[in-house]
Amino acid sequence: MRWMRFRIRTNEEAEDVIISSMMDIGLAGAQIEDKVPLTAAEKEQMFVDVVPQEEDDGIAYLNFFAQLSDDGTLKVSLPLDDEEYSADGRGDVSYQLENEGGREVVKTPEELKEDIFRVLSEIRNYCDIGDGTLSVDITEDIDWMNNWKQYFHKFIVDDVLIIPSWEEPSAEDLEKADKIFHIDPGTAFGTGLHESTQLCIHQLSKYVTPGCEVLDVGTGSGVLSILALMYGAGHCVGTDLDKGAIPAIAENLKNNGFSEDDLKLIIGNIIDDKAVQDEVGYEKYDLVLANILPVVLVPLAPVIGQFMKPGAVFVTSGIMNEKGEEVAAAHRAAGFTDIHMDHQGDWVSVISRKPED
Repeated sequence: MRWMRFRIRTNEEAEDVIISSMMDIGLAGAQIEDKVPLTAAEKEQMFVDVVPQEEDDGIAYLNFFAQLSDDGTLKVSLPLDDEEYSADGRGDVSYQLENEGGREVVKTPEELKEDIFRVLSEIRNYCDIGDGTLSVDITEDIDWMNNWKQYFHKFIVDDVLIIPSWEEPSAEDLEKADKIFHIDPGTAFGTGLHESTQLCIHQLSKYVTPGCEVLDVGTGSGVLSILALMYGAGHCVGTDLDKGAIPAIAENLKNNGFSEDDLKLIIGNIIDDKAVQDEVGYEKYDLVLANILPVVLVPLAPVIGQFMKPGAVFVTSGIMNEKGEEVAAAHRAAGFTDIHMDHQGDWVSVISRKPED
């Protein structure tokens, strides 16, 4: 099997935005090459005695792949069209589970390159992507979609064992962890391994109360929402812009003994879409989670309070240390109180509370 590789030169801050956008046009197997220092967990998984040290220059290369046919065309899998979802466009989880591969289309390399340049141009309007240059080459017969699994292993965050579908918990794991989160990252875009996600997980045991209502903005694969349910939340609502969240959440709900009755997913932008806001509901949430980029967290802050009960807690993450004060300032400007930060590695979580009436 042959693959065409599309290699984009960008910067570290734009990695997540570009990866999500490229998946929307059918590119797969995202690989990141940057010089961000390795975390302690990543170092433990390396089979070397000395970790190479390189100065972080902020440059990143993102590699994406499309299957190359004998006739020179490319096969890509696009998200389902709106009419292929539920009638209200919010996403039918049970239907999407049966059609999680999306719809396969055929494109020429030139057509796909045009799509990539169009998307990069759109991202430039709101995000610095650095060079944004593109190179293309062909690689042979490598299972890009599955080889990465050899590097993802079970790990424990607080009292939670997060374990992929191809591993089993040991007796030692079961002694250390009170909760087990089963995940198949092959269908997800959030595994819990990232430090920003772990920062949010640390807050769940502090702020989830029995039967509470949780709103998870940018829920992705539903890791945080489902863990909130494990900690005793009564119900969760998640919002996301990416319809790829539908099969990812469905799979994770199924693997962990929950159903779509426990976690409602709404596809759309909670910041400026009135229909989404009305469906989310006002002044009904005890805890709001938002593990997304500061470029979204800052405009989210003045909007999110209307969905929270008085005294509710707002947990934000996905923030590099140098951006922490900017996000905290947005919380203050929006009228939140009890603002504090938790740090882990290069990342910070900003937590605040909506004032009581």
